[in-house]
Amino acid sequence: MKRVTGIGGIFFKAKDAPALQAWYKRHLGIDVQAWGGAAFDWTDAEGKPVAGTTAWLIDPQESSHFAPSSAPFMVNYRVEDLHALIKALKEEGCQVLDKIDDSEYGLFGWVMDPEGNKIELWQPPQGQ
Repeated sequence: MKRVTGIGGIFFKAKDAPALQAWYKRHLGIDVQAWGGAAFDWTDAEGKPVAGTTAWLIDPQESSHFAPSSAPFMVNYRVEDLHALIKALKEEGCQVLDKIDDSEYGLFGWVMDPEGNKIELWQPPQGQ
């Protein structure tokens, strides 16, 4: 079984999220949306879209999005088979959070690394 196949997103907290979002938009040209982040669609060498997106988000410092981790960041990793990976991680003694979200964006599960960082595992919908 393949485990992680790529990075699906990078999420981090900021003391002043709106100001930092504006800085990234102005100085780096990132198309920050009202939800606080941007979606980078994957393209080939000619700029033609291919199946895949990487999310990027700046959360307010007070956000509980990364709980139970106290880290100011979370990485979202793409996986091929979330249920099989969650099962394997549990069998290996990893701290897996007992929740799987199923949404229009795919399946999401979470595991804590040995240093207490929350890791998001994402199985995109078919074709992505």
